[in-house]
Parts: sequence; C-alpha cells; structure tokens
Amino acid sequence: MLVLFETSAGYALFKVLDKGKLKKADDIWKEFESPDSAAKLVKLKAFSKFEDTDAAVAAASAICDGALDKALAKFLKKSVDGEKDKLAVIDKALGGLIKEKTGIKCVHDNSISELIRGIRSQMDSLLVGISKEDSRAFKLGLSHSLGRYKLKFSPDKVDVMIIQAIALLDELDKELNTYCMRVREWYGWHFPEMGKIIADQQQYAKVVKKMGMRQKASDTDMSDILEEDTETDVKAAAEVSMGTEISEEDIDNIQDLCDQVISIATYRTQLWDYLRNRMNAIAPNLTCMVGELVGARLIAHAGSLMSLAKHPASTVQILGAEKALFRALKTKHDTPKYGLIYHASLVGQAAPKHKGKISRVLAAKTSLSARMDALGDTEGVTIGAEHYAKVEQRLRELEGGVTKSLSGSGKSASTQKKLTSAASTPAYNEGADVAMTVKSEDAGEKKKKKRKLGEDGDAKKDTKKKKKKKTEDGEEKKEKKKKKTDKKEKKEKKEKKEKKEKKSTKKKKKEA
Repeated sequence: MLVLFETSAGYALFKVLDKGKLKKADDIWKEFESPDSAAKLVKLKAFSKFEDTDAAVAAASAICDGALDKALAKFLKKSVDGEKDKLAVIDKALGGLIKEKTGIKCVHDNSISELIRGIRSQMDSLLVGISKEDSRAFKLGLSHSLGRYKLKFSPDKVDVMIIQAIALLDELDKELNTYCMRVREWYGWHFPEMGKIIADQQQYAKVVKKMGMRQKASDTDMSDILEEDTETDVKAAAEVSMGTEISEEDIDNIQDLCDQVISIATYRTQLWDYLRNRMNAIAPNLTCMVGELVGARLIAHAGSLMSLAKHPASTVQILGAEKALFRALKTKHDTPKYGLIYHASLVGQAAPKHKGKISRVLAAKTSLSARMDALGDTEGVTIGAEHYAKVEQRLRELEGGVTKSLSGSGKSASTQKKLTSAASTPAYNEGADVAMTVKSEDAGEKKKKKRKLGEDGDAKKDTKKKKKKKTEDGEEKKEKKKKKTDKKEKKEKKEKKEKKEKKSTKKKKKEA
C-alpha cells in the first residue's frame, strides 16, 4: 500500500512496510514516537518537488477547492501501478477524483488518517534530502502566498468595508433616533415647552447637556448651539414652564444619555465621511449615478460589487423590492417599478407619473457604471458623468412633453412633439373669427342635439330592456306559484285518500 502525503515542498509517496499494524487504528501513534520506529513502518518511495511558489500555490488551492492538480496526476501515473498498488489518501473526495482521472484505487478510513498524522509528526526525518530550515521556509512562503491568493487583497477594491459601513450606519440611525426620543420624553416632564421650540434632535440634546435644570436657562449662554431667536424663546419659556420638579440625580442621568447621543452623532458623521471616501475610491461611476448611500446599499444588497455588476438592469431596477415583486406575481397584480433606486436624486426629481421611466433608464446606466467599476482598469469617474447627463436629458424631455425613443446606441431615432410652437399658429383675422364662432356654435348645437337623441335612444332601449326583464321575471314567478299550488293540491288529495282508506279499514274491523 502507498500513502499520498502533501507537503509545502512537494508531493511525497510513502510505502507501508507492515500492513498488519494498520488494523489497530488506536495503536498506530506508538509506531511514530521516534524516527527509528517510524522508519520501520513507513519508507519514502517517491517525491515530486514544486518548481516554484506559484506551483505550490496552484497545488494547494486545487486541494482546497476539491480539484485534482495536473502535476499531481502526472506524478501518480508515473509512480503508482494502478493494477497492483492501492493508494491511501486523507480526503475521500480527492480519492474519488484520482480514481476518475487516473484509474488508481484509493482507500480512506480511520487507520489511514492516523497513519498520515504520524507521518506529519516525523516528516523531517522521513523526507530525505530536505532539511528542517528548508521545510520551514517552504511552509512560511506557501502560507503567505496562499493567504494572498485566497483573500485577493487589494486596498482599492475592498467592497466588504462598504457593506459593513452602510450596515453600521443604518443601525446608528435607528439607535440615535430611539435615544433622542428617550431624551425628549425624559426631559419633557421637567421642561415640556422646549420640545416645541427646538426641533433638531442633536441641538436638543446639547442644550439639555449644557443647561441642566430649567432654572439655569437665564444664566447659561447657548449662542454656540442655538440662534438668537430660539435662545430667547427657550429662556422665556423656562420662566413660565409648567413642568414638574426633578432632582439632581435625575438630571445627571439625563445628561449622561445626552452624552451618548452626542457621541453617537459625532461618530456617525465620521463614519459617513469614511463611507463617502470609500465609495469614491471603489465605485466612482456608481457613486456619480446614484450617490454614496444608494450605491452602498445596492452593493450590500447584492453581496459585492462584482455580483452587482453581474445583475442585469431589470434586476438592478427592482433590487430591494423582492417581497413586493413576488407578492405581485402571486396575486397577478402590477409588478413594482423600483426598489432601492427610488431614493436616488434623479428619481426624486421626476414627477410621479415619470418615476417608472426614469428609474428604468437610471437602472440601465447604473448597471453599466457598476460593471465599469468592477471590471475596468481605469480609476476615477470615466462614464458616470456622461450617463448622468443622458438621464438628466431624458428627464427634461419627459417633463417638457417630448417623447423620444432611444436606439441601442443611445441616439434619438424619432422625436414627436406634443406641443406646437408659437411660430406655427396662424395670424389673427376678425372676419374669420366671427364666422368661425357662428359655425362652432351651430356645430356645437348639432352635437348637443345628437347627444340628446343618443341619450334618449339609449334611455328608450334601457326601458324596453327593463320591461322585458320585468315580464320575464313575472312569468317565472307565476310558473313558480303554479308549481307550488299544484304540489299543495297533490298533497291534499293524497292526505284525503289516506284518511278515507283509514276510515274504511276501521269500519270493516268493527263489522267483523
């Protein structure tokens, strides 16, 4: 039996000298306590060294992905006799691939895994020709290279940072909203009038932090937080406030909550700046089309920038509205026209009746921009500004009453103006104007008469139909009444006959 063992330096084949010791899997580790005892059980038969680091990375990545490396297949065909020898492997899936490609029978069980574990513990002594220092260098180089290959690290193309940042930004918005509402409700018992004067939540928290009790409002300077008018209103309302009195411990807890609100708000602004810089570096064209927030949400919803680039424009248009889409398909209603792309500035600028058209055009250009960002080699905004201008032009055409059909190249194929220009109107003529008014009146009267006649005719038709329906209904009712009366008469006749028969039977009995 031969054992396949993968190392950082190359592939090794060991021959098992004593197969009887493999029957007890729990006792195999005793044979590898020393290099001498390990050499009695296993002996190196063949070794295939990697040419360079790239070959080692290719072999390791193939093993990790569950594929068979070409170098390994060649090595096994040369070193293993498929008719006589069996090959012991540590991975069952790898054994199946080797059997398919080379025809070599592979074996895998608990004893073989313990055997390979023992070989790994005495690898330095069993591998002839490779020193400990070289093996350590091979391990270190392969680990670094494989790590870089798996991570595919690039400081300018890390869309995972965008996904995490936008998720955290949404969570911070929710937490900040709940905290601010708690501050308003808590401090509102002491100074309820201030909630109507100060609408901004962060300003409210800063004022509560700086002022404390409402009795200190006249002595505190809030010019760095509020404007003059609002500051005077707050101080005037504090003098005549109807709120309850609270203790120093209460105001201390409220001010601690205000500290939390202020710190979360400052961190949110920092996170927003970070997200904006990341989006401009990773997806500049996408950012130019839909903005930082919408672009980040599209990337997060798709999973990555590459997966967003693989989506067609129709999917990008309704990305984020999957529930509404499947509900519409199930109930056979109209499908949604937009998803996350609804929050883009171009869709917001459009009129309600044009939002669906603009979202379709914007989705087409957005998908092209995402593909350019994901697959393009250039940096910065390349096609985003041009596409943005085209969508703006389309928006102006829809608002101006011009319908324009676009061809595949984006050029106008046909234009139809709904509004006629002022230059095409005829000149004013008084005589013609008088004649036209008379004709228009006559024509109007004729139309009115026709409408009246038509309405009268329709009314007559309706009355005839109603009369027919009434007669039919009356006949049906009469027939039903006749049937009911006939049934009653038949029942009465039967009852009379039965009574007569009973009387006759009684008389006969009495006579007898």
